[in-house]
Amino acid sequence: MKRLILPSTLWLMALVFMLLGQNVQAQSLPDFTQLVEDAAPGVVNISTSRTVHRSSPAIQGFGGQDIPEIFRHFFGDTFPSPPGRGGHGRSEARQSLGSGFIISADGYVMTNAHVVEDADEILVRLNDRRELEAELIGSDVQTDVALLKVDATDLPVLQLGDSDALKVGEWVAAIGSPFGFDHSVTAGIVSAINRTLPSDTYVPFIQTDVAINPGNSGGPLFNLDGEVVGINSQIFTRSGGFMGLSFAIPINVAMNIADQLRDDGQVSRGWLGVMIQPVSRDLAESFGMDDAVGALIADLDPEGPAAQGGLRAGDVILSVDGEAVEQSNALPRLIGRVAPGDEVELRLMRDGEEVTERVELGNWPDAGQGGKGAQSQVRLGIAVSELDDAMRERLDIQGGVMVNEVEPGSVAAAAGLRAGDVLVSVDHRSVSSAEELVSIAESLPSDRAIPLRLYRDGRSLFVALRLE
Repeated sequence: MKRLILPSTLWLMALVFMLLGQNVQAQSLPDFTQLVEDAAPGVVNISTSRTVHRSSPAIQGFGGQDIPEIFRHFFGDTFPSPPGRGGHGRSEARQSLGSGFIISADGYVMTNAHVVEDADEILVRLNDRRELEAELIGSDVQTDVALLKVDATDLPVLQLGDSDALKVGEWVAAIGSPFGFDHSVTAGIVSAINRTLPSDTYVPFIQTDVAINPGNSGGPLFNLDGEVVGINSQIFTRSGGFMGLSFAIPINVAMNIADQLRDDGQVSRGWLGVMIQPVSRDLAESFGMDDAVGALIADLDPEGPAAQGGLRAGDVILSVDGEAVEQSNALPRLIGRVAPGDEVELRLMRDGEEVTERVELGNWPDAGQGGKGAQSQVRLGIAVSELDDAMRERLDIQGGVMVNEVEPGSVAAAAGLRAGDVLVSVDHRSVSSAEELVSIAESLPSDRAIPLRLYRDGRSLFVALRLE
């Protein structure tokens, strides 16, 4: 005889299964309470103050500046004094807030370079509410890493992890001061690794969906073991607030920079002296390659390390010291982490065959050095070289210089200049050599936009550049 199951019994059974399922799911979610208890003492609040001079009143956006609809740094909690109603040459005090964390018991603190940029005074507030004035040991705008030092001992130190071991999908947590709310905790997962962002050539960012907002900049990103695996640095936003995309500097990259800043006060990077482009599927096929990978050398500085080491235009760089170059934008990062003067082993595709070359890297060339004008124009942030007669004849121009490299984070990068551009004039003044460019740049004003005329892909165009 069959037993009938009444509808009320079915409903009760479904409810039991649902509750059991929720309980299992809850048990599988991570508990961050112990992590926060252990790590919070090593996270600090950083406040800065500086005096800025304005030539005229301006409309202020969120955080004292307009918000571009693109990747941006997000310490962004700048509180300007009320705008004046007229006059020129006004001065106003600006205060900013950010986050940081302690990496040594004797007072070394890590944060973002943009948090302390141009600061006249830096204050570090500890978890026990002590406020200590900090010394800026050094900062590196290319990686957005800064190292501070406070006069204290026996400070709580955070445990550092291995950012190279991170995997997409694993849980991470952030502690910082969003909008000035100290020691706020948010959590999420790693969304992607090795992200390359516009104007950030040297950082393979960790992308997460951890809620990050203005004030979190410079704060630590933790794995479930309570180890710091990154420094929260940027968000993608159209509103100035969190939109589900956050980016952190891997701690392995940051510590390499911090060690150099502590030991030398500056950062040195390897320089190859090449202009590169991505490898499309059609180019890969034409080079006899099975996959569209690597970085194609489009041109070389004739006196740079690559040219001296036997590399040629048309070579495709497939790996650096055994690490594959999957995309062309990975090459600057792989080269930049090697010290100048060290050799790298490059695996290349050349004329349909794989070959290996060893090249001794140089340093980013300083202004006034580098032979045939392969000079770093410090104020603009570009390295240029003179054009040969054939290039000038093809473009039908008398002067011009070739942009070989654009420094990440520079005013040139912000204006959209690219390696391979031919710069013809600056502020309506013709440029035909690196020396002329240096001379013109030194005389440029910093209170207005400057027009630059250049050739790109055979076409003439203007871009506007604003010096700070």
